[in-house]
Amino acid sequence: MALGATLGARRRPRLCPAEEPLFQLLVAEKSGTDKNRRFLRDFKTLADVLIQEVIKHDLGKEFPELQGHIHGEESNEFKNRQGDTVVVRVCDTPGDTAALLLSVLEPEREAAELLAAAVHQDVTLGDAELASVELSIPPQDLAIWIDPIDSTNEYIGGHEDVAPIDGITPAGLCSALVLIGAYDRQTGCPVLGIINEPFYRRDPLTHRWQGRYHWGVAYGDTQLSSLNPPPPRPTPCVVLSRAEGGPVRAALGPLCGDRLCFAAGAGYKMLCVILGLADAYVLSEGSTFTWDACAPHAILRALGGGAVALAGALQARRAGDTSPPPELVYNRPVQGAVGAKRWANQGGLVAYMHPQHLEAVLAALATVPGL
Repeated sequence: MALGATLGARRRPRLCPAEEPLFQLLVAEKSGTDKNRRFLRDFKTLADVLIQEVIKHDLGKEFPELQGHIHGEESNEFKNRQGDTVVVRVCDTPGDTAALLLSVLEPEREAAELLAAAVHQDVTLGDAELASVELSIPPQDLAIWIDPIDSTNEYIGGHEDVAPIDGITPAGLCSALVLIGAYDRQTGCPVLGIINEPFYRRDPLTHRWQGRYHWGVAYGDTQLSSLNPPPPRPTPCVVLSRAEGGPVRAALGPLCGDRLCFAAGAGYKMLCVILGLADAYVLSEGSTFTWDACAPHAILRALGGGAVALAGALQARRAGDTSPPPELVYNRPVQGAVGAKRWANQGGLVAYMHPQHLEAVLAALATVPGL
């Protein structure tokens, strides 16, 4: 059912950039505790909120045990052009949803009706492999993190023709993903992940965007995925944010040589590791959040990899602890923090596929003062 929800959401982010006047109406700037400190301008869009609420609605309807345990990045409160607050949600009928959206988009009635129709459109999941898999994961043991449009700034920028470098696209629409991750409520361990790429490629005939999705389950002794683990490289390729500091780049340079790459979007960089385009993703700052990492982390676990808390791993390594470093968990808010910072991945992270690459990266970063 979670796959059906994200597949249903797949066409919704593509509706908005197609109409520039509509797209501008949908943009609202984040502020205060909801603002990601890494960006001078951090945006949310109605598409973010709408996709999130569709997924919450569909999952909660299918699995009542999850209601109250489906969390998203975005507040569902949206300011309209008159400055009034509108609580965006999925209503019982397309007409009711269109009326609610019109209160945000007025006078763009056609746009509101178009979005409402997409929200209420039935989606058929045609994944034969997944349909044949039988899992008994009690819904009452799980909770959900949703990132309705990861890499929102790249989505808003709308750059379509950014050329990939060794398979990794540095920026642009391709890094805008829909992420749905399920985790164990008690342990915080990620157990199921779905990554939807709405802007995977353009159809050469219709010029419409085509998407694709990936999934993984790591629950108990079960490890299943739509993908196969990529083979390790002798010299690891590490992907970073362009905002990553010089000391981290300098420390990784001797390890990676010319295989140090850069890309936008935390989810996209973790996807690069999942797909074997990179062997590790390193972030030294606490500027990603649980909703960014939960889904890709679950897929990495399904393939034999993982995502560790960088600061904790380095602290343990320097103390001589040779046990596996601590993995990220998704049920623990940061004590004393407010707003989005309650769910930050403090101290950075390393996402990896092969343990030998994780160890090599940690060895290199252990030489960086202050990490």
